[in-house]
Amino acid sequence: QVQPVESGGGLVQAGGSLRLSCAAAEPTFNMYAKAWFRRAPGKEREFVAAISRSGITYVASSVKGRFTISNDNAKNTVYLEINTLKPEDTAVYYCAAGSVMRTTGEYDYWGQGTQVTVSS
Repeated sequence: QVQPVESGGGLVQAGGSLRLSCAAAEPTFNMYAKAWFRRAPGKEREFVAAISRSGITYVASSVKGRFTISNDNAKNTVYLEINTLKPEDTAVYYCAAGSVMRTTGEYDYWGQGTQVTVSS
C-alpha cells in the first residue's frame, strides 16, 4: 500500500510552466505504474499522462507536446512537467498508482490532488 502526495500546484499566468510532483514515503512506490489525472470545474476527471514501471510513457493527445511525465526512482517521485499553460488547464491534478499502466481510472492508490489555476 502506498500514499501518493502531490505538490507543486499554484496560480500561474497563461504561457507559464509548472512542475507537479508526486511522492510517496513507501519505497514500494517505484514498483507501481503511475499516472496523472485532472478534474476541471464542472467536468469529469480526465486522463493526462501515465508511466509504466519500466519507464514507458503515454500522454493524452489533448496535451501532448506540452505535458511530460517522468520518474525519479531515487527520489520515489513522479513528475508532470506542464509547459505553455492555458486557462483550460485549470484543474485539480491527481496522482495515481497501480499495478498496470492505464488511461482509465482503475488505479489502486490516489493522492489528494493539487490545484493548478491558470490566469489569462
